[in-house]
Amino acid sequence: MSSGVSGSSSAFRRRVERAAELRGVRASGSTAQENDALNAAEEELRQKRAKIDDAAKAEYLIRDAMAQGKFDNLKYAGKPIPGLGEVYDPDWWVKGLIQRENISGLGPKAILLRTEDAELDARLDAQFGEKQVREMVEDFNARVIDARRQLQGGPPVITKTRDVDVELDRWRGRRAATAAAAPTEPEPAQSWWRRLWNGSA
Repeated sequence: MSSGVSGSSSAFRRRVERAAELRGVRASGSTAQENDALNAAEEELRQKRAKIDDAAKAEYLIRDAMAQGKFDNLKYAGKPIPGLGEVYDPDWWVKGLIQRENISGLGPKAILLRTEDAELDARLDAQFGEKQVREMVEDFNARVIDARRQLQGGPPVITKTRDVDVELDRWRGRRAATAAAAPTEPEPAQSWWRRLWNGSA
């Protein structure tokens, strides 16, 4: 029944198209014989197209696009396509989105904690006092322990907790090394002039 309905709708559509063509012919002032010749030529062209297989059509479209330059300056031209040949990952599109958009704060806790662990020393060095360093390490340790307790699947949490006192000692050592390596400020010009003035007096 559905094929009969689709057949009648396509026949109706052809009649509407034909009526529109006849109106166009009348408006343009050309004769019905010229229009019939044009329709016959179009029908012949349609039949020729129908005889060509899909592979030949695809080949033609590719050559046409190459002639128009649509394949010039593609993103990965002459470079390996990322992810090609790797083992299939069902979450490839999520990982690709996170990488493309540079989204942070999303992902499994195990991976986020590993990333945070690698950057923790730099974040600690940006703190000004021991209280802030202690609070930051304690917060990090609490989140590592909490992630170990959750059994929601995903990669295992291999990030270790950090000893607060050891991290404070390391923070003090890095701070002292930075202060020792910092260049001493040159004497201001005013004190030089004062020495000159005092020496001449």
